[in-house]
Amino acid sequence: MTNNKKLLAWVEEWVQLCQPDNVYWCDGSEEENRKFLEGMIAAGTAVKLNEERRPGSYYFQSDPSDVARVENRTYICTNTKELAGHTNNWVDPAEMKSILREKYKGCMKGRTLYVIPFSMGPLDSDIAKIGVEITDSAYVVVSMRIMTRMGKAVLDILGDGDFIPCVHSVGAPLAKGQQDVAWPCAPIEEKYISHFPETQEIWSYGSGYGGNALLGKKCLALRIASYTAKEEGWLAEHMLIMGITNPKGEKKYIAAAFPSACGKTNLAMLIPTIPGWKVETVGDDIAWMKFGADGRLYAINPEAGFFGVAPMTSTHTNPNAMSSVRANTIFTNVGLTPDGDIWWEGIGYDCPAGTINWKNQVHDPASDEPVAHPNARFTAPASQCPAIDPEWENPAGVPISAFLFGGRRPSTVPLVFQARNWNHGVFMGSIVGSEVTAAAIGLKAGVRRDPFAMLPFCGYNMGDYFKHWIKIGEIAPDKTKLPKIFNVNWFRKDENGKWLWPGYGDNIRVLEWIFNTCDNAVETVDTPIGFIPKKEDINVNGIEEISANIDELLNIDKSKWLEECELIEEHYRNFGSHIPRELITEFEALKNRLK
Repeated sequence: MTNNKKLLAWVEEWVQLCQPDNVYWCDGSEEENRKFLEGMIAAGTAVKLNEERRPGSYYFQSDPSDVARVENRTYICTNTKELAGHTNNWVDPAEMKSILREKYKGCMKGRTLYVIPFSMGPLDSDIAKIGVEITDSAYVVVSMRIMTRMGKAVLDILGDGDFIPCVHSVGAPLAKGQQDVAWPCAPIEEKYISHFPETQEIWSYGSGYGGNALLGKKCLALRIASYTAKEEGWLAEHMLIMGITNPKGEKKYIAAAFPSACGKTNLAMLIPTIPGWKVETVGDDIAWMKFGADGRLYAINPEAGFFGVAPMTSTHTNPNAMSSVRANTIFTNVGLTPDGDIWWEGIGYDCPAGTINWKNQVHDPASDEPVAHPNARFTAPASQCPAIDPEWENPAGVPISAFLFGGRRPSTVPLVFQARNWNHGVFMGSIVGSEVTAAAIGLKAGVRRDPFAMLPFCGYNMGDYFKHWIKIGEIAPDKTKLPKIFNVNWFRKDENGKWLWPGYGDNIRVLEWIFNTCDNAVETVDTPIGFIPKKEDINVNGIEEISANIDELLNIDKSKWLEECELIEEHYRNFGSHIPRELITEFEALKNRLK
């Protein structure tokens, strides 16, 4: 327990409103974890997986209405709509709190209210933040234990200090004697994931899944933290952090932001195909960064685990991820095999007969139904990753030498290019996007912009977020030590729709050029969009057949880039007067260079 008066009063206030049958303060111990998991097995919520094949691991199926983040039910509640910006769903804070207080009345009847003290980041880091989540879901408790530093040690560090209050309920009270369901949640139109950046609060109701319910993840680590970072002069970003060591033993850290389905986790855990290079993982999803005493930007991974998409993960695409989930892992909405193991599409071997799909039916190979939901997940401790960086829990963080942006662009955007300066790099981050086909549900064909890969996660007006990045460049203690900024595109295709670049482990060849460019060890080629490599500086030893593609991979078609400028113009119009003048200057300079 704790003597923190503010925390005790806050918990008591919610106990009175939610009316749980019991209140339990989580200590984060293994014994407690086992007790909750065994309780969920007895309740029919969890299945213990085969101990020999998958030790300490458990299988869950969610309700079909509760399978992913629900962006249309996610709200940023700021005092003015303008502060939230056009990329967020806005509701007045007082109005949202009024709606939710009604929902929360008696919402935990028949259930236990769990108090989860958690730290985003190593416990003794000055970049870390402490939150406390109350929830009525034991699944949330065992997941938060993997994804954050959680329990008694956090309360000990908190003392009388301040914390970020996070309220969560599945929104399914139980009447006396009522039988519970395996996955309690509210209907989709009753789900609310609400953020109050100015008061640093998160209120979530109706969903028990992922980023809707594990409130340390996207809610605190990005939506609340991005606003706090703006106020306090640091960065909270949707970025992987990786360490790269060259054959001479020199090491650099890189942070990279890609929209979903662009290979972020695969890059974070990359196994290089060229001898002598090594890649290590600090984090695969989120980076918090502050300037250190030496003037460099230092990053921590605020998470303690991986919450990864399972389908298409295999020993071919990401062997380190497969090793990370070998034990002590929670699997949600994948397939369950007859011998008590898991299966998903793209795992690399055939689905065993009799496998149960994510809808709890025996899989019919003749049907079009997938075994695993496309957003099926694994939740695994980061410490189990064979490529985990020795500095991943360094409270001071790791020094960042370069930022990478990128998306899925079959044409127009070259394999790699470097920004001319910091503001030009911010411009590059502000226009990141992936091309979508007309077949993509609900999206018209064209480029779907996802600036800085933060579109669903920025907790305030995104135009002001761009201004904050410009300001970071201005307030840097030593501007010569700012990370260099690059754009990468592994997804370029030829006119027949064939990939021009092999990707996966061969991406180290692009990272090698970036690594050397950070040291000014290679000459670059000046183009209208930025600096690209000289053809001979892309290492193709061992993949000589790719040599014929290098010209096309690095080609910059001015006519396509002038078309791109029209799309950028349209994109920027959405931000109105909030687009920083520095980015307009960069945009005008690009158009002039193209002409």
